[in-house]
Amino acid sequence: IFRGTLSKRGVQVITRLGKYFQQVDKNRNGFLSQAAFKEALNIFHLEMPEGDFESMWLILDDSKSDKVDYGGFTHAIFGEMNEYRKAFLRKYKF
Repeated sequence: IFRGTLSKRGVQVITRLGKYFQQVDKNRNGFLSQAAFKEALNIFHLEMPEGDFESMWLILDDSKSDKVDYGGFTHAIFGEMNEYRKAFLRKYKF
């Protein structure tokens, strides 16, 4: 359900969400707490029922560290990058 919601919202929401994650990551370790992650979803109007959020969090926080990184989030939602996207990133060194 969440994948469908994100895909309908477009790439701009995903990009802005990533930028927001960087802003919220005060100690620059690349991770967000559960509370910060939930707040980010609410800010971008990606709210979901509490049970669905808890299920998604269990998938994202597989190390049980009560933290999630943006790379892990995008990988869990979208899967592996295709070769075109990988080549693009290597070319422009994002």
